[in-house]
Order: sequence, then structure tokens, then C-alpha cells
Amino acid sequence: MISGKTIPFLLFVVTAGMFALAFSQPSNQKDIYADCMEQIDNGFIYNSQPMKALLTGTEVAEFRATLFEGNIYRIATCSPTNKKIWFSIYDTNNNLLFSTTQYDYSSCWDFKMEGNMECKIEAGLMPGSGSSGMAVLLIGFKNLRPSAF
Repeated sequence: MISGKTIPFLLFVVTAGMFALAFSQPSNQKDIYADCMEQIDNGFIYNSQPMKALLTGTEVAEFRATLFEGNIYRIATCSPTNKKIWFSIYDTNNNLLFSTTQYDYSSCWDFKMEGNMECKIEAGLMPGSGSSGMAVLLIGFKNLRPSAF
């Protein structure tokens, strides 16, 4: 005989299982960070703050980052479906500092900071890359200052 507590428990287990399946990430979604991390490796330290946006058509994602003097930075882009992503970096006065459109749409860029700066990073899907997709940007850094330890 089934007790009155068994049916609600079974319903809970089945419902929890369905939610777990519905909201789990597909394997290619998990691998996206691994693909980007390959570009960040090589002595750079990942800042642990992924910037990602689901874009459609000509939408542009906007991200903010504070960059500090004495570091070399690397910005890397990737997409779960291997879509090409462009990005541009602006200072707080909206002056263009760098754009991949001027450098054959490179998927990463290394640069040295001469002062502390808050930046705006815009990113979008390359024209002809399809109607929608995920754009992911990761930032890594190397400290150029000698360690006190």
C-alpha cells in the first residue's frame, strides 16, 4: 500500500528531474568558456567575469570594465556556434581606443595600460554570421610590476 507521503514525494522527484533536464546547459554551451580560455592562457590570468550576450541581427552588446596601470590585458572573443564577433573599446569620453574592424576582425587583442581607465566595450556578430548567436568576451591580465614577495 502506498502511503499519503509517497505520492507527493514521487511528484517532487519527477518535477525536480524535469527542471534539471530543462535548465541544464548543453555540452557546447559549457565548452564555450574552454574555447575562450585557450586564448586567455599563455601567462594571462583570467579575471573571472565572463561578459556574454545573446544577440540578434545587428544588436550590439555593451560591457564595462575597469583596467589598471601596470598590466597587459588580453580580450578574447568566442561563440558556442563559432560565429565571428567584432568588438570595439572606448574610453569614458567615447573615444575609440581599439576596434577589431581595423585589424581584420581578430578574435583577441593584447594591450598595455599606461594609466587606470574605465572602458566601454561594444560587441556584435559579424554581418553574414546568421540571424542570432551568443557573443562571449573574456579578459585576462598580466601584471608588469615587480612582485614585493
